[in-house]
Amino acid sequence: MFNRNRFGCGCMNQCKQEREMCPPTCVEEAPINSCVQRDICHEVKHIVPIHTHMIDRHIYNHTYEPQYSCSREEQVVNNDPGQCGLFK
Repeated sequence: MFNRNRFGCGCMNQCKQEREMCPPTCVEEAPINSCVQRDICHEVKHIVPIHTHMIDRHIYNHTYEPQYSCSREEQVVNNDPGQCGLFK
């Protein structure tokens, strides 16, 4: 910071003669501290479990279609008056 010559002068070019001891004309001050505030952002991932419950609804629509069928029955009717006279 400061250059001292070989005879101990405080700062360069401050002494009138090289062989003469001169009082220091430069006073070194205490350092000044400066504070710099920085914001450092971090990403923190959180795991959020999401459960999906699915319900399958099976819907059956019933329709009715008529289907016609036919059946036949044969009946025999015997008319017998019973007055034939031959058989008694």
